[in-house]
Amino acid sequence: MAITGTRGNAVFRKTEQELLRLASEQSSDAVHGFRRATRRLETLLGEFPAKPNRNQGKLLRMLDRIRRRAGKVRDVDVQLGALRGFKVSLEPRRKTRLMEQLLEARVQHERRLSKLLKKNDVREIRRRLRKASQSFPRALIADPVQTAARILGSVKGSEGSLNDVALHRYRLALKRARYAAELAPRSTTAEQLIRELKRLQDALGAWHDWMLLTKTASEHLGEGKQSPLVRALDNLTQGKFRLAVAALGSSNVVNLGAPPSALITDSECKAPATTTAAESVA
Repeated sequence: MAITGTRGNAVFRKTEQELLRLASEQSSDAVHGFRRATRRLETLLGEFPAKPNRNQGKLLRMLDRIRRRAGKVRDVDVQLGALRGFKVSLEPRRKTRLMEQLLEARVQHERRLSKLLKKNDVREIRRRLRKASQSFPRALIADPVQTAARILGSVKGSEGSLNDVALHRYRLALKRARYAAELAPRSTTAEQLIRELKRLQDALGAWHDWMLLTKTASEHLGEGKQSPLVRALDNLTQGKFRLAVAALGSSNVVNLGAPPSALITDSECKAPATTTAAESVA
């Protein structure tokens, strides 16, 4: 299955758009949009060409530096969202203090992010994006669905041995696999795969968000023995962990180390390449 140059170039354009938006504002949506766009570009350049060329490599390093800094902001944003939605009457003053500390951390990380978005740096990244887009092949003989299967197959584990580190590896692999699959032309196979990857991402993402908040709360408020609020957060996080593990265990695209199922390997992408599978499930 060929990835058309038009589809690949759309990834470059979206990355440039999100870069400009992030440079003008560091809102939660702008931060998340930039990170998502750069992850898609990393998948496109890292998984489909044999190896990024010199310009592409430099471009990815420049974007990676900003993405990682934006990730600090994003981590705070998801914790703020989780804490605002955590409706408990335990230790209201300590909860308010934790909220204030997260807001202060957000300001600090946003300030550091802004320093990486100077006009000259943004201009250089845009130049390299356009150069990379122009040199990107008009058609690549690569199957996005098979690529997604390979990415998922690179993570090994079993349901009984999953821990936070292993779950985090699956979470990152699911993102890359989804971004790869979204490059596929519209088909039942690709649509089903993307839908399932989104479901798994949601389950593992929910665990990750609450895990981050629980860790931050423990650092500022003490362990569960010292704080009923932290203990409640930890109990909720453990529940999200179990749900994430159950989601992986029940999935027919991961199967915890087993060979990818027919849902992934049986590619039937015969629809016109003008429509992507991602567009049909968006």
